[in-house]
This record gives sequence, structure tokens and C-alpha cells, in this order.
Amino acid sequence: MDNMIRTVNLSKHYSDVKAVSEINLNVRKGEIYGFLGLNGAGKTTTIRMLLGLIHPTSGEAYILNEKVHANHNELFKKIGSLVEIPYSYPNLTVRENLEIVRRLRFIKDKNAVNNVIEKLKLDQYANRKSKNLSLGNAQRLGLAYALIHNPEILILDEPTNGLDPAGIFEIREMLSDLAANHGVTVFISSHILGEISRFATRIGIIHQGKMVQEIDANKLDVLCKKQLLIGAKDLELARKIILQNGYSNPVDQNGIIHLDDTRAIEHPEQIAIILVNAGCQLTLLKVDEENLESYFLRTIEMNGGTK
Repeated sequence: MDNMIRTVNLSKHYSDVKAVSEINLNVRKGEIYGFLGLNGAGKTTTIRMLLGLIHPTSGEAYILNEKVHANHNELFKKIGSLVEIPYSYPNLTVRENLEIVRRLRFIKDKNAVNNVIEKLKLDQYANRKSKNLSLGNAQRLGLAYALIHNPEILILDEPTNGLDPAGIFEIREMLSDLAANHGVTVFISSHILGEISRFATRIGIIHQGKMVQEIDANKLDVLCKKQLLIGAKDLELARKIILQNGYSNPVDQNGIIHLDDTRAIEHPEQIAIILVNAGCQLTLLKVDEENLESYFLRTIEMNGGTK
């Protein structure tokens, strides 16, 4: 599958601060790539280099197999972006702002403004000055800027900032539709890990300026830890019975047995039968699965923690 976005040892240093260090990204056509990291991890710096807004200290970025540089105007016509705080003309209305963008992008279709207003559900705010928009609707206007020219690639930095849960859902559905049904490649940075896991097809984790992992989202189930949590009236008896029946590594943590044996996780009912038949009264039996947020925090802890 073609790489729409690719970086080779992309780095940005400010004096002795390594904001981004030798990042290697590969984003394929039509996928939604979730770029995850804590605040200050290097997400926005990476995105600014992808868009030619800042020059890398070393390394290269390629989009559509063309090397990114600040004056590559033909390339940027194929990209829609939203970086940090969405910019607008504060004393102009939403419609007037978008009309300026349409003309600056030489979009001939005069319905482009109405179409993107409808797509972003900005209809009732179309004649409101942008300075009077809520944070969430200002973010929608920024997304409208990014989408008005029907780009092949969307590069979005924290696009759901300020949106309520319904707005986040709408943006998620829209981006999923663009990727699945229109072949748009979406590169989206976020620290809202649970949200990204719901619709990203691939995930990259950046920590302290370094890329620590790239994974296909459908492999998260394998990577996220699963364990069986067991509570009993007599915890020591329960632990002995579990060991006697060939299950491995039951660990007592805060009055609950944590069991990571695959057989137990896949068939917890067998544990229940064994314990009850042995006269051990259960108080808890639950399969606990690590979510993306927990997996993310565990991953960065293994790569230097949160210093």
C-alpha cells in the first residue's frame, strides 16, 4: 500500500532541547492514523514540519512521495490541515471567512462554502462573527477551512478540542466516512486516547520526542493486557486451589487475586466451578482488559516514564 506520509529520521532541536528526535512515520492511503502523545511529546512540532511551517534540524518529510518544503504550493493544495488554535478573521462571519478561503484556494465551485457549512453543521452560525463563536464552533470553522477544497490528505492537530461528546461523535463519523468511502488519508494527533482507539486504523505513540511504537489498531486486543480478577472469602485458600489445578501465577494485589493465565481468562467459568466445588466462596469473578489509555501509559512508562 502506498505511503501518503513518510518521514525519515525527522528531527527538530531548539538549542539543547530535542523536541523531535529521528521520527520515522509511515501513513498509508485511506487510513486514519492516530498520533498519540502527552502534551509536550512532540506531536505539534512533527505536524508543523509535515506542513512546511518549520524547517527540520535534520531528516526529511515526504507527502505523496514529494519532499516537503515551505514553498511547495502545489503539494499543499492536496492537503487540508488544522494546527493548534484555528485562525479566523474575528470581525467576519463564518460564511465570510470561508468565502475568503474559497477565493484564496481558487475554488471555482461557489457552492463549496455552503457544502462545508452543512458538512460541519455550522448552518445556524453561518452569519455569526467568528469572534463570537464558542471554542467548539471555532474548532468546527477550523475544520471547515481544512475540508473546503476536498483534500486527499487531512493533517489535524487535536481537532476535537472544545467539542462536546455529540460533536466529537459527529467529527469521528465524518472522518471515518472520508477515509472509508472517499479514500482520504487522515493523520490526527490527540491525547484523548480512548476516542482515537474507536476509529483509528493505525496508531503511533510518541514520547519525549521519540517514536516508541506503531501498531495496527486491530492488534490492540493482543497487546492490551487481560487478566482474571478473583475475590473470595478465603483468599489464601482460593490461591492454593488455583495453583493445585495447574493455573499459573495467581498474584494477590490489594485483596484480589490477579490471574493472567490464558485458560482462566478465556474460560472463567471453569475457575468458578473449581473454587465452588472445593468449598471456596467467591465474591468477585471478572475479566479485566486493559484499555488504550492504560496501554499507552504502560508503554511510555517502559520508555522513560513521564519525566
